[in-house]
Order: sequence, then structure tokens, then C-alpha cells
Amino acid sequence: MKKSNRDPDMLREYDFSRGVRGKYAKRYARGANVVVIDPDVAKYFPDHESVNQSLRSLVSIIRRRGKIRHRVRP
Repeated sequence: MKKSNRDPDMLREYDFSRGVRGKYAKRYARGANVVVIDPDVAKYFPDHESVNQSLRSLVSIIRRRGKIRHRVRP
């Protein structure tokens, strides 16, 4: 008899028989930067492009004031 080590959160309906192990591993390893913005701030930004543009503008201001050091990722 095979011992069952079922995760209680995994339903019997889940079918991973055609799943591919590590399918997205390389993409994930390159980096996943997810930032959660509080709802009161998010209401001013309709999409990711507006958030990025605003942050680029802020970075430009900070650099001009000489108060930021560019971080280099390993």
C-alpha cells in the first residue's frame, strides 16, 4: 500500500500529470520585482506605465540633487 503524503490544500481535482517541472524557473531566476502599492496611492496610477514614468521622474530629481547612489545588481 502506498503511503499518501497529500497536502491538505491540494484538491483531488488538481491534475499535474501534464505539468512541466521548472518551466518558468529561468524567468523567475532573472528576477521578479513585485511591488504592492497601497490603495490610496494606486488610485492615482491607472497602469504600470504611469507608475514607471512617475518613478523615473522622481529618480531624475533625486539624481540632480545628488542624493542617490546607483545600486548595481549582482
